[in-house]
Amino acid sequence: MTAPQDPTDPTDPTDPADPADPAGPAGPTDPADGLGTTDVLGTPRAGVPGTQDGPVPAAEADDERLGRWRLVLGPDGAGSAGRPLTGGDAAMDGALTALYGGKEPGGRAGTGRGAGLGASAPSVARWLGDIRTYFPRSVVQVMQRDAIDRLGLTALLMEPETLAAVEPDVHLVGALLSLHKAMPETTKETARAVVRTVVEDLERRLAARTRATLTGALDRSAATGRPRSRDIDWGRTVRANLGHYLPEHRTVVPERLVGYARAARSVKKDVILCVDQSGSMAASLVHAAVFGAVLASMRTLTTRLVVFDTAVADLTDQLDDPIDVLFGTRLGGGTDINRALAYCQSRITRPADTVVVLVSDLYEGGVRDEMLKRAAALTASGVQFVTLLALSDEGAPAYDREHAAALGALGIPTLACTPDHFPQLMAAALEKRPLPVPDPV
Repeated sequence: MTAPQDPTDPTDPTDPADPADPAGPAGPTDPADGLGTTDVLGTPRAGVPGTQDGPVPAAEADDERLGRWRLVLGPDGAGSAGRPLTGGDAAMDGALTALYGGKEPGGRAGTGRGAGLGASAPSVARWLGDIRTYFPRSVVQVMQRDAIDRLGLTALLMEPETLAAVEPDVHLVGALLSLHKAMPETTKETARAVVRTVVEDLERRLAARTRATLTGALDRSAATGRPRSRDIDWGRTVRANLGHYLPEHRTVVPERLVGYARAARSVKKDVILCVDQSGSMAASLVHAAVFGAVLASMRTLTTRLVVFDTAVADLTDQLDDPIDVLFGTRLGGGTDINRALAYCQSRITRPADTVVVLVSDLYEGGVRDEMLKRAAALTASGVQFVTLLALSDEGAPAYDREHAAALGALGIPTLACTPDHFPQLMAAALEKRPLPVPDPV
């Protein structure tokens, strides 16, 4: 994973606080000083028209302006700013310097700036507490991720007091899953609590909409010529009976009704989620486990969850608890997509009613030609086959473009998908209609 650019580095050409970009991330600018109307925490600045504190003397406004530039420039800018930091500003500066000024990515000592976070769990726990005090949640999550990447703090995640201080998020769950086999018993329960917090948050955000969307799709996928009155599709019924239009009555007499069959207790579709558990797919694995549990709770679906690296593990019997699913995975290792597809193929009994979702970046370590032949065979048998290069909020993922193009040439939709978009994508797959994506790979 590539660490984000240092937000305090004045040499970063994309830095939103660059003097060449006076608006920056802080919002609208004050024409008097070219800085934002809010401070680095997003709270209104004193002395700016329209803020809560009203006008302040020019000397105080100048002092605040220098303090803001001092935070932007970091410790190396102390001389040019000509103003020492105090109070909350000093604490923010210390937290930023410990992370972005202490060491270079990979844990190497930096070039004379900052002291780093140290190697003890108590010092890291204090730092985690500081950043939660002085920065908003979204920034805290980015800084935690950078601390793991830049300063090599992965081992300290096995300390209960460190875990108790973190802000849970999907990326932290990925780090914990990669470590859980090596965790001491004293840390495992704390780690499960962190994972549980993230999973429950995802379920609250995604479960209800997923069930509602897919229930409607399943109802629409079962067309019938003898629908109940509440299940008649009047638009399709009118179009099917336009030949029976009576001009004198200005009406259509429907000889054939078109609607949906509702068999609430019968299984209509089979879904197989086949998920790559290599280290780069951690966020996608977390979301797939949550969606797998949601789909498994729907009586009109049978859902199977298969995870793979160079081996294949079927975690279907654990789908009632996505936390057990996640702790049953092992992030890292190689990738053998062909073997995983072979296993999925052996479990398909109703090809025309089966949706296979492969979640992988397609960096195949197995036999490429066999993988493509198997994918083609699944599609030819009637299986609705979809490849997700990522199931996360991260945007465009890194993936094997040659393999993605080869699958696309077979007619297999190959795309990245955010969790919020997944219900609509699955609904389209269940109904066998074109997937609602703007730019398939």
